[in-house]
Amino acid sequence: MLKKLHHVAYRCVDAEQTTKFYTELLGLKLAAALVHNYVPSTKKSDPHNHIFFEMDDGSFIAFSTL
Repeated sequence: MLKKLHHVAYRCVDAEQTTKFYTELLGLKLAAALVHNYVPSTKKSDPHNHIFFEMDDGSFIAFSTL
């Protein structure tokens, strides 16, 4: 049975604008920012990044840019 959610991820267009909204307006902590140049499972070129924001309960909301 599902007991806890570590993170949920959504697509976004602008990482800087998304970061500003979640940190300045909602007050979440920017927990991590990862940059990838390819899809690990397929090795296909696909430059993108992931940004993670920590919530009070220790879970995260994440965004991936195109």
